[in-house]
Amino acid sequence: MRTRLRTRSRIRTRSALYGLLAGLLLLGAGLLSAGPAAAADNGTWGVFPTPPAGAQMADRAYFFHQGEAGGTITDSATILNSSDKELTFRVFVTDAVNTPVGGAFALLPVETAPKDVGTWIALAPEAATTVTVPPKGRKDIPFTVKVPADATPGDHVGGIVALNTAVEGVQKEGKVQVGVKRSVGARLYFRVPGPVTPGLSVEDVRVDRAAPLLPWVKDARAKVTYTLVNRGNVVVEPKVRVTAEGLFGRTVLDRPARELKLVLLPGQRIELTEDWADAPQLDRVTVSISAGASLYPDLESGSEASFLAVPWPALGAALVLAGAAIVFRVLRVRRRAGSEEAEPTPDLAGAR
Repeated sequence: MRTRLRTRSRIRTRSALYGLLAGLLLLGAGLLSAGPAAAADNGTWGVFPTPPAGAQMADRAYFFHQGEAGGTITDSATILNSSDKELTFRVFVTDAVNTPVGGAFALLPVETAPKDVGTWIALAPEAATTVTVPPKGRKDIPFTVKVPADATPGDHVGGIVALNTAVEGVQKEGKVQVGVKRSVGARLYFRVPGPVTPGLSVEDVRVDRAAPLLPWVKDARAKVTYTLVNRGNVVVEPKVRVTAEGLFGRTVLDRPARELKLVLLPGQRIELTEDWADAPQLDRVTVSISAGASLYPDLESGSEASFLAVPWPALGAALVLAGAAIVFRVLRVRRRAGSEEAEPTPDLAGAR
């Protein structure tokens, strides 16, 4: 049963190949969770903030910077080639987004022009075309961040991406085959000082149920879907609590608040789901989603949706049987009445 409507996946970025889009999967840029910082490395090559002399390569997993509007900051990215062959990359800077379904951190593909922090960053001239890195070698690429004078306060998130120019496989798109390329990107978090206004809202809660044909023989299942929206100007790591009440205020589901292990970027909207394995089979249920963030204790939002849990297949079968019983009863009564009318009346006068 549905209560409302709304909109799965992995983000795959693509670059043009012979006039077609080639597959581009961002490991570290596309699907890294927001848990412990992890370097952007796919095992063959990686992109890292350039470490100071003598420091370990992964001492900084991401770029973190802060700068006033109108200011300039310099840094350097390092591409590390762990393979036994020379690799050539196209290096570019772009904006970060959350995947619409699931909320994974992702970087825009090379063919999509950035509009935010990706436009503030200029790579060194040697990265203007392609960059070649020798086997077991590295290449440092300096870059400059020029913060616009009208930059809004808060968090601006993007990344520096190394796209392998070699085609690593072929993928079929309908009747067309496209070459698949891979890329890796390092995240870049940039904060412009000013008023910090965290914002988080829960929207579009709905419930889809799947009940067994014979109620209470098997558990009913449900899927709770909801949308989280970051309406503030800073990154939020949301935590969510899911509860449900049946008739007379009975608690039928209570999942304590838990961290979602994702970074919700400013202005982003994501759809999430909760599986409910033993949903009620006969009840009036209200499902509530409440969201907050540990870093901002006063940040709270919630929304709910109600649904009627009824074992419709069993109820339908019962109605059919009841209807059949009524029809059978009516026909039986009519048949009996007809037979009574056909029976001859005794002639009492002739019997004297």
